[in-house]
Amino acid sequence: MAEPSTPGAHRDADHPGTARFGAYFDAASTEPPHPAARAALLEALDAGWADPARLYGTARGARVLLDRARARVAGVLGARPDEVSFTSSGTQAVHLAVLGGLLARRRAGRHLVVSAVEHSSVLHAAEAHEREGGEVTVVGVDETGRADPAEFAAALRPDTALACLQSANHEVGTVQPVAEVAQACRGAGVPLFVDAAQSLGRADVPDGWSLLAGSAHKWGGPAGVGVLAVRKGVRWRSPLPDDERERRRVPGFENVPAVVAAPAALEAYRAEMEAEAPRLSALVDRVRAEVPRTVPDVQVVGDPVRRLPHLVTFSCLYVEGEALLTELDRLGFAVSSGSSCTADTLRPSHVLEAMGVITHGNVRVSLPRDVRADDVDRFLAVLPDVVARLRRTTPNDPTPNGPTPNGPALNPTTDDPAADDTTTDGSDTSTFETGRRSRP
Repeated sequence: MAEPSTPGAHRDADHPGTARFGAYFDAASTEPPHPAARAALLEALDAGWADPARLYGTARGARVLLDRARARVAGVLGARPDEVSFTSSGTQAVHLAVLGGLLARRRAGRHLVVSAVEHSSVLHAAEAHEREGGEVTVVGVDETGRADPAEFAAALRPDTALACLQSANHEVGTVQPVAEVAQACRGAGVPLFVDAAQSLGRADVPDGWSLLAGSAHKWGGPAGVGVLAVRKGVRWRSPLPDDERERRRVPGFENVPAVVAAPAALEAYRAEMEAEAPRLSALVDRVRAEVPRTVPDVQVVGDPVRRLPHLVTFSCLYVEGEALLTELDRLGFAVSSGSSCTADTLRPSHVLEAMGVITHGNVRVSLPRDVRADDVDRFLAVLPDVVARLRRTTPNDPTPNGPTPNGPALNPTTDDPAADDTTTDGSDTSTFETGRRSRP
């Protein structure tokens, strides 16, 4: 019998056939499946398995389910149904948005503007654009991780083909000034792509976007469903070979049952957030206040006010992040460090580097719906001892030029002597990692 999908349940790596019920604090990576998604998925497995492109009865039924799902997502986005397409992931939606937006406006220019704290999928698309001869300008952020609208506007040029700004940061929760940047982009005649994966369902959809991407598993829908929205009148051309599916925007057979489950979760999650978001925000406020009070040499990062309701990140000096996460997992707390999409690399978070804050011992706590307040209290109770024990067993390496929790942020590469400007495969990532440089 399958185990229930319960927020707070995660598997013990040593005993894969059992589930250890602890506290799941990694909703920024993926929200536990919403019951509405599970119910919709099971029903659609029976009713929506046929090819929606065919003309016989069962296929027409699948097409109806697909179109209804599209209209429901469009309603949440404030978009038209024909502006919405479903992809195989949020990452694919991002790549299609960025590369397709650039390709369609190639005659206008080959200049791309991105913020320094975009998700890695956006930065990887920017790298691909640069390798093909395009130009990229990276707009820096302040110490809270927020882009300056004036600086973003100053980066726009007559040959700018596309600008990219996330709705809110996936590592520190800071909400970005999308409306202000969108106004500058409209004035310059530049379309704005907004990666809204982390905020959809949790916050209002920002105004002013030209292209938008989302990911269903972030709001409790099934993995393997992304959302790509392109406003009517915005130039876009698929960077992939032609395919007849999804209005020639996305190739491949549509996963209708999963697509049906995505808006079911989105609508239910969004409705719950009206009451749940203030509760989660209060718990995050408690973490932001208690961690620096009880743990020495720690820095809580991100904007304390203009932020997502469920997410808080802090960094501990003189502690290895992997050891800290492993020990917390042993005690039943599932947390993450930095971006889930780059957590298996040795390089410090490009977001924290761009902010100029501590990258050592980074912990991201992101609370799912229905999280228990007493689990947060337990986490706050055990954390000081965990950090103290690890510091006793880990040789301190207070780099002379390194940052201090309350002092000015210095060169992020001195914060980790092992860090440099190459990835483990030897490729140069400095342009899109530091947020301090732009180059043709």
